[in-house]
Amino acid sequence: MNVLLSYPIFPTSFWSFEKAVQGMGKKAFMPPLSLVTVAALLPQEWNFKLRDRNIESVTEEDWEWADMVMFSGMIAQKEDFLGQIREAKRRGKPVAVGGPYATSLPNDMLDAGADFLVLDEGEYTIGLFVDALSRGEASGIFRSKDKPDVTLSPVPRYDLLQLDAYFLMAIQYSRGCPFRCEFCDIIILYGRKPRTKTFSQVQAELDLLFELGWRGGIFFVDDNFIGNKRTVKPFLEKLIDWQTTNGYPFSFTTEASIDMAHDDELLELMVMSKFSTVFIGIETPDTDSLALTLKHQNNRQPMNESLEKIAKSGLRIMAGFIIGFDDEKKGAGERVFQFATENAIPGVTFSMLQALPGTALWDRLKENGRLLDDANLNQTTLLNFVPTRPIEDIAKEYVEAFWKLYDPKVYLKRVFDHFMMVGQARVHRDPELRAQLKNRHKTDFDFKGVLFGLKMLFKLGFVRSTRFVFWKYLYLMFKKNPGGIGNFFTFAVFMEHFLPYRKMVKKEIQEALQARMDGNVKALETDIELSKDLAKEVEWYKAS
Repeated sequence: MNVLLSYPIFPTSFWSFEKAVQGMGKKAFMPPLSLVTVAALLPQEWNFKLRDRNIESVTEEDWEWADMVMFSGMIAQKEDFLGQIREAKRRGKPVAVGGPYATSLPNDMLDAGADFLVLDEGEYTIGLFVDALSRGEASGIFRSKDKPDVTLSPVPRYDLLQLDAYFLMAIQYSRGCPFRCEFCDIIILYGRKPRTKTFSQVQAELDLLFELGWRGGIFFVDDNFIGNKRTVKPFLEKLIDWQTTNGYPFSFTTEASIDMAHDDELLELMVMSKFSTVFIGIETPDTDSLALTLKHQNNRQPMNESLEKIAKSGLRIMAGFIIGFDDEKKGAGERVFQFATENAIPGVTFSMLQALPGTALWDRLKENGRLLDDANLNQTTLLNFVPTRPIEDIAKEYVEAFWKLYDPKVYLKRVFDHFMMVGQARVHRDPELRAQLKNRHKTDFDFKGVLFGLKMLFKLGFVRSTRFVFWKYLYLMFKKNPGGIGNFFTFAVFMEHFLPYRKMVKKEIQEALQARMDGNVKALETDIELSKDLAKEVEWYKAS
């Protein structure tokens, strides 16, 4: 069987980094790990073509070749996901779908025309799907309430990827998270008991990426990398050995909970295995909102102390924030801005709260009749429910805070302050440690990367209105903390993405707000007309 694996387009978002990615000669931030894993789970005698629509189109030849088309993706990819299902059906191709979007909202897939829904986790359901095909079935929905042992997961088919098209590679060590945040769908999709691969499994994946020629950054796409603390430390010890043996060809990025700051040994192991960046879900500086949404892990220790400790260990921090929690007090947007500024968080993802299908938040709002529509995880999306304070106030605060967060001078100050802390970590200032961690192999910073670096240096240092601020910080970094120069420049370059993106956020939020207000006015006018008609009927009834 010839199987076309198609990955839908991601809209421009905080994470797309188009300018930086394209400047380095790349086409997309990360590859579709889901589809190369699916390819490894399917019968290996089948033939596969992978088309990531974020880097290339599906050609007429691809459509002709395919006996079946398979899609996977997230809610953020909704528009292209559903559009491609319809396109495949228009061409008479059988369609199978899976992944988090399909699992959360299967009716969307059925409405678009999908034949097979292979939901939940593929280690169990893909086998059911293949058995159905062997019986000649032409449609079906395959689900499993059980969470598979991820030690059953094979090495993904990384050989199907155009490796040189991506800024980062992707890998997975664990699934699930031990916490129970009300708004989070991770525990619905993957459970609260983190399941981990063995190191030998991950080693096989690293070995394959190494053999295929990948060098540079790898994103551990785990929901909470440190969710299973009992296994993560031995894993990291073995990862350090692998990195040492192979000359540290990779650096790692991941997502983890803020309680990682409570474990000095864990922080040291992460740094020594060459984790460079960690994304942390702060959500809000308001302790009452954290308690309401059950994010208790963020309230156990002062978050500012935890963030400082993580940065000073040598890890770069990116953090996520949300506005629109129930009973949120006025000025939430400004409080997010102040918190990010005071704690020198350079990369701040900020969005309006979305109620995701199946979460405790979704169920509570649905029971109260407050849900408006399905979620769409993007920074340009309004709340998908009726909030406890005026949506106009929330939208205004959100836009103002987002605009201020990525004001060039404000942003560069956060970047400078952050890497003054990170660069002072022993791993960055100790020559012996720096030599030990240095990548002795060719990285992906090739000739195109050098040209891009020079271009960005010219733009930041001579063209931008913030050029004097840029040179001041670069000089201070060189004088006081040379270990942070590379990081400072990298994040300064990211400003080229954030500046146009904040304009897009402002424009689309304002348009969405206006559309919702217009819709409310129309609904009110309809209600008024209905009331008038009802009044006439009552008068007629009385007269008769």
